Amino acid sequence: MVEETQPNICLSVQNLTVERGGKAVLNDVSLQVKDHDFITIVGPNGAGKTTLLHVLLGLCAPDAGMVYRRNNLRLGFVPQRVQIELSMPITVLRFLELAGKTTPAFMDEILAIMDIASIKYDPVSSLSGGEFQRVLVARALLRKPDVLCLDEPAQNLDMGGQLAFYKLLEKLYQERRCTIIVVSHDLHMVMASSSQVICLYHHICCSGEPHIVTKDPKFQELFGDDVSKMMAVYHHTHSHTHEHEDDHEHHHHHHE
Repeated sequence: MVEETQPNICLSVQNLTVERGGKAVLNDVSLQVKDHDFITIVGPNGAGKTTLLHVLLGLCAPDAGMVYRRNNLRLGFVPQRVQIELSMPITVLRFLELAGKTTPAFMDEILAIMDIASIKYDPVSSLSGGEFQRVLVARALLRKPDVLCLDEPAQNLDMGGQLAFYKLLEKLYQERRCTIIVVSHDLHMVMASSSQVICLYHHICCSGEPHIVTKDPKFQELFGDDVSKMMAVYHHTHSHTHEHEDDHEHHHHHHE
């Protein structure tokens, strides 16, 4: 495959088709994910977003097309719904320890990054939606992933909780420098930090930087009324995120 000659590509699909019950959920989808991308996949419910994520993760085999995954690529996944027996008296720390072997130092680092150190001895059953979501991301980060994939991570949070969660994701992206792929149907939460927005409706309708994609007629046709609402939040988060940073930081060049 041609992608293998490009070392900065960690995941890609080419001419991907996935069928369910005789209908194409994904039809001729091609996508390249590069190191340090922050990709948001948006689209209406039932557009095939989760299926695309599952193919990238290797959880689902395509009916046609090619999938490339770099050798030894480590993937972290925060699925859409996590079934946990809430009556089970398990603490946050124990729940995270079940994710696999780790060192106490690295565990402390991840607890700090996700701002959950103060609740590590709390029972998982007592957590708010936002806290539990941060715990799930921490669990994925303990795998030291090259690519962090999140499926509708903020769907059960209110607007304030969604904003806080995406701000945390952005901080994670800046500080950990991992590749992030987020699936969402919350248009107004397309982050200012996304390097690429992919608009999916069984095929890729359009893709590009957030401020460019939102002007695309196909995007507006698909999302119509949501666009103005989304852009209001987009500009709000963008100005707040970057207003105190100088220009080189805006472009993510950090000097050690």
